[in-house]
Amino acid sequence: MFVVTVTYTVPLPEVDPYRPAHGDWLNDLVAQGLLLAAGRQVPLTGGVYLAASMPAEELYRILATDPYLLNGVAAHHVVEFVPLLVTPGLEGLKAEA
Repeated sequence: MFVVTVTYTVPLPEVDPYRPAHGDWLNDLVAQGLLLAAGRQVPLTGGVYLAASMPAEELYRILATDPYLLNGVAAHHVVEFVPLLVTPGLEGLKAEA
């Protein structure tokens, strides 16, 4: 599983034109189950995604299609982790011991 942080690399007015395409991109990934959650950072300096377990190369391939990245307005930082403890109802996210 991965946590991806998104950091805007330009002022917000330069990000705004790409927001609709980025939202469509996120909705598609969530619908496919590739992203489990996505949202804005507070304050609004970028976003955070929780990505499903997959080969790291696949995640990087997916992230490379982000309209924000394609248009040079944001950068991604990826942290892979192994969920060992989860709240009830999210047992499917827990790694096999």
